Amino acid sequence: MQGRTKGYAQGIDVSHYQGTIDWPKVAGDGITFAFVKATEGENYKDPTFLQNANGAAAAGLLVGAYHFLRATSSAAAKREAQYFYQTASQANNLLLPPVMDYETNSGNLSDASMSAVAKAFLEETERLFGVKPIFYTGNAFANHFDTSLGTYPLWIARYNASSPPDDAKAWTRWTFWQYSDGSSGGTLPSGTRKVSGISGNVDLNEYAGTEDDLLRAYAPEEDKPMTEAEKQQMEELQQRIAALETHVNISGNQTPPDWTKTSTSAAMKAGIITSVNDKGMPEFITIQMLYNAGLCNAELIKFFKEFSADTRKAIEDLLKKK
Repeated sequence: MQGRTKGYAQGIDVSHYQGTIDWPKVAGDGITFAFVKATEGENYKDPTFLQNANGAAAAGLLVGAYHFLRATSSAAAKREAQYFYQTASQANNLLLPPVMDYETNSGNLSDASMSAVAKAFLEETERLFGVKPIFYTGNAFANHFDTSLGTYPLWIARYNASSPPDDAKAWTRWTFWQYSDGSSGGTLPSGTRKVSGISGNVDLNEYAGTEDDLLRAYAPEEDKPMTEAEKQQMEELQQRIAALETHVNISGNQTPPDWTKTSTSAAMKAGIITSVNDKGMPEFITIQMLYNAGLCNAELIKFFKEFSADTRKAIEDLLKKK
């Protein structure tokens, strides 16, 4: 796989093991993203998840949640994915994709079974979150998984300062590389493995792109000023909307009288109007719109004329325009 590149975005991943974190200091030390442990297995929630997730986001970092997989069957993997989603959904501003951390084989599964378990978790996670999740695993462990899983972005762990991760069956490139556990492996661009705001060791990661690349890939696009052409298009659209409102609405801000209740109720049930608080009298507006659309045939006119004297007069006024 590819090596690290100068200028690529730096990040960390954390759990309760890091204790209380000063996230503004972390952000001020060149860290631009963080993965935060949310859950493990079917019922464990990291006690610092919400504190870390919301704190990192508030400090301006791009944040994602990860789940440590314990499942030894596809059914259990789906249950873990559901628990992960229920927990991670409690956090605000998770912009990075959800992560499956699969790095142990406690059930002594075959490679085929491990791949099936991973796929079950990933597919359920994608269904629930609505975004393709990231696959985290170790350098050697990655070879347990078949090529069908290569469609998922890889976050690979390899603590080596000079040698990049090895190619695996499913992947030949990484999207994120965990290059240090804080005590061994590579170092930050500053030459240290220590991150301000964290008292002990912390895992260090690199994204396969610059901070701008990271933002383009995962952050919502910021509002951009409209060009002059776009402003003109907007003004023209506003004028067209105003003209359309004039065309279909007989105007007025009157409160609909009691005698309109029967007709407005029927119109609402039919989906012709959405509220009796629309501009003017809903019954008259409905007739006006039908007339302007060329749908006021003889049968409808007869039907509307039976409502009231005011309604009959409104229809007669429209007919005089023909």
